[in-house]
Amino acid sequence: MHKRFVFHIIARILLIVCGLMFIPLVWAFFYNPQHPEVLAFIQAILLSLICSTILLLTVHCQKDDQEKLNAKDGLAIVGLSWIVLSAFGALPLFFSGVVPHYTDAFFEIVSGFTTTGSTIFVDIESLPKGILFWRSLTHWLGGMGIIVFCLAILPSLGPNAFQLYRAEAPGLTVERIAPRIKETAKRLWLVYFCLSALEVIFLVIGKMSFFDALCHTFGTMATGGFSTKNASIATYSPY
Repeated sequence: MHKRFVFHIIARILLIVCGLMFIPLVWAFFYNPQHPEVLAFIQAILLSLICSTILLLTVHCQKDDQEKLNAKDGLAIVGLSWIVLSAFGALPLFFSGVVPHYTDAFFEIVSGFTTTGSTIFVDIESLPKGILFWRSLTHWLGGMGIIVFCLAILPSLGPNAFQLYRAEAPGLTVERIAPRIKETAKRLWLVYFCLSALEVIFLVIGKMSFFDALCHTFGTMATGGFSTKNASIATYSPY
């Protein structure tokens, strides 16, 4: 296994997720700038940024490593990425005090990224907005595949991209929509984004608040089921 290149890619993926944490940070600051979750997201972002930067500086990736990536390396990158992203993604829940134990926070975020939908929370409506948004966003990212998302925005990985795409995509066979895997990933995420935007619009038209519509869209598009309400979508039932 080409360890240097594997950890180099994992560090770059962690940087992307670090950037995505800014979105729930904005929501948290908008709703309640004084809430501990604001500081929790800042701490999680800084820690993720420091660790990914150190890893990038420590692991010197040479051109030969990039040209020899095989299926085994692709599986290692995908498998380790899910663990690393869940480990750092759980930090805002733990740092904010919303989840007292880190193992519970890790379980919640793993459930999000894998679109499992299981949760440790009983009173979901008592959670701060930033945490609600982040757990729902992990659903949405995991629905299409965080690695596929990273392939769409990372600089070209050449022939190595197909190994990552094949390791991430479910099923026995993997077909390319476009000649280049990067273009395939972009097209898949464009369709995913457009369908998500349509659902948000329809839910808002149905008298759901924009925040709830966004979070419920994340959960339904990913077929995960995370909600902002204790009774889930049944809260909006007219019966």
